[in-house]
Amino acid sequence: MTSQSEAVAKTGSILDRFYLSGKVALVTGGSRGIGRAISLALAEAGADIILASRKIADLEAVAVEIKQLGRRALPVAANVRHLPEIEGLVEKAAGKFGRIDILVNNAGTNPVFGSVLNIDEKVWDVILGLNLKGYFFLSQKVAGLMRQQGGGVIINVSSDAGVEPAVGLGVYSISKAGVIMLTRVLAQELGQYDIRVNAIAPGIVRTKFSEALWANPLISAEAADNTALKHVAEPEEIATAALYLASEASSHMTGETLVLDGGRFCSVRKLVKGLEPKTSEKK
Repeated sequence: MTSQSEAVAKTGSILDRFYLSGKVALVTGGSRGIGRAISLALAEAGADIILASRKIADLEAVAVEIKQLGRRALPVAANVRHLPEIEGLVEKAAGKFGRIDILVNNAGTNPVFGSVLNIDEKVWDVILGLNLKGYFFLSQKVAGLMRQQGGGVIINVSSDAGVEPAVGLGVYSISKAGVIMLTRVLAQELGQYDIRVNAIAPGIVRTKFSEALWANPLISAEAADNTALKHVAEPEEIATAALYLASEASSHMTGETLVLDGGRFCSVRKLVKGLEPKTSEKK
């Protein structure tokens, strides 16, 4: 079996390293938002796609878009918070394509916004169950296949809230911080099987999931003012990062988290404004 690094060495063009011809990708939460954008990006690069989320009708609509790109698509209704559904999902994917080369753990939830003092056990279990437990056990299951195949790629979608806590999103922030550590743990152990594991940590993205944030004028304005690039990300801006991580272009990268927040942690905009030269007064 040719390793990823050996494959890169044989590649003629630098752009060839981004192609995914012959690859099979499984994307959870693939029916909309970031998951849909990633699915379409990977398909356009040449991969066949297994789409997973709870509602089959939404998945079938994205499957049509993928087929229009000339790729195969398998929509599977599954809630990856539950282990039996994880097993069923992987069995259907392997039964259809015989392999999984790329896993994108993207499905996520956050049913509450408010103080951690008001969080009950059920909410905690729902958020951690999907955002972290689901990522772990689906990765475990798929990594078993990848080990037999001789390698693969796992991409975990975290959040900038996993790097710095977001007000009102306490448990969500905890779950996404866990995803970043999960990424490092898996990368450390699975590298020996030529399985690379990396994460993406987006800031606010213009999706249905985060609409309560970007559609709020006060929150949106504050977010823009505190980022260097001064705009809310589009799903396609996250998808291009996923393509990089999924492809041989990132063959020597594992255990890392790409923070895609428009420069929010720079917090430079107000400081830069303060450094701007003042217009000299006419004498």
